Amino acid sequence: MAPLVRRTWAPRGKTPILYQRTRSYKKVSAITALCLSPDQKKIHLYFRLHVNSSITAVVVKHFLQLLFRQLPYPLMLVWDRLMAHRAHIVQHLFSRKLNRYNVFFPPYAPELNPVEYVWGYLKMNPLVNMPVHDVICLAKLTRKNSRSLKYKQTLLHSFLKHSSLF
Repeated sequence: MAPLVRRTWAPRGKTPILYQRTRSYKKVSAITALCLSPDQKKIHLYFRLHVNSSITAVVVKHFLQLLFRQLPYPLMLVWDRLMAHRAHIVQHLFSRKLNRYNVFFPPYAPELNPVEYVWGYLKMNPLVNMPVHDVICLAKLTRKNSRSLKYKQTLLHSFLKHSSLF
């Protein structure tokens, strides 16, 4: 849980010191969806954080079920080729009758995925130089900053525009 360290400002002669714990294999995994409204004016950010667990097909299925409840209109999901996304229990949720479709990004193309820009922004801006001593604190900080990002429509639009999908 070493913090991502970037150059920062400090008074002359007062070197900033970040205290951290080493050799910690604890983690916070995230699953995220950026949803563009049919009129392409509003973007919604949905996310779930999982402390000390990985994103599996069961987690993806549960997240999609919650997402489908929130978004009643026809849905096209564009996502990367994580094995959990391609699992049979996840693919079974998509049916042509319910107007739910899924499309995969080409292999090894993170620059096309706008969600990568969301997490890159969070890691390099609000969460940078923040040493946390336990994984619960990391999850709280991440949740707080992700929730505040939900209301920054111009920033969310910039993630979509930068991904070269539009």
